[in-house]
Amino acid sequence: MSVMPKIAFQGEPGANSHEACRTYFPGYEAAPCATFEEAFDATKSGACELGMIPVENSIAGRVADVHHLLPSSGLKIIGERFKPIRFQLMANKGVKLESVKTVVSMPIALSQCRKTLKKLGVATEGFGDTAGSARALAQNPDPTRAAIAPALAAEIYGLDILMKDIEDERTNTTRFLVMTADPTPPPPPFTTRCITSFVFRVRNLPAALYKAMGGFATNGVNMTKLESYMEDGAFTATTFYAEVDARPEDRSLALAFEELRFFSEKFEILGVFPADPFRDRV
Repeated sequence: MSVMPKIAFQGEPGANSHEACRTYFPGYEAAPCATFEEAFDATKSGACELGMIPVENSIAGRVADVHHLLPSSGLKIIGERFKPIRFQLMANKGVKLESVKTVVSMPIALSQCRKTLKKLGVATEGFGDTAGSARALAQNPDPTRAAIAPALAAEIYGLDILMKDIEDERTNTTRFLVMTADPTPPPPPFTTRCITSFVFRVRNLPAALYKAMGGFATNGVNMTKLESYMEDGAFTATTFYAEVDARPEDRSLALAFEELRFFSEKFEILGVFPADPFRDRV
């Protein structure tokens, strides 16, 4: 009897991350983890072969904490997936829409469904997790309450979907990174468009960041992302997370990295992975 490999995600069963695992890796068993740290640890320890980690949302922006965990995780990025976010209004079996007085969900989900909720004239109540709000409703049935969560949550917890796809913005999309504990994963085929992600911290010199970035401009490397975050709460130790539309073997990127290293006291490549075709449609 074969055992399915596992893929770790953060959140309750039925969360958007769970849906992403099931959609893009149907041959893997999705393993829920309470925190991002636990999802990283499950992947690093080998308990799960892969990790599916959300890093940004087209409306809400960057996912907090993930960029701090990436450099120290010991994991490599081997893929990206863009998942359209669809929210469903769900209630206990047999409950009618007109009976609902209060809608419960994660605050960010409530805010992303604001227009529909306003039309319904219902009260809202925050919960720590979208799928968790569905689970809580299943465990404590109440005909006056409904939850906002992904469709998978209704399937798992035996709830009826009263309204489908109630999000305000149809462009609502979350980007996930696929992680592995393999320190030297196979490189993508050379026929594939690739993204290289890396972190760096510039030396404490005048205009160091400007000079470090110069190599990408002069060598024609397209930088698609540059984000800063502080390490250890120190204002003078800003680290940058970046992504470029190239692979390290490309001469242009090799030359840009050479210049970046000269002006940096820290540099690490986190992954080289195929660009998701959805990237150009976001």
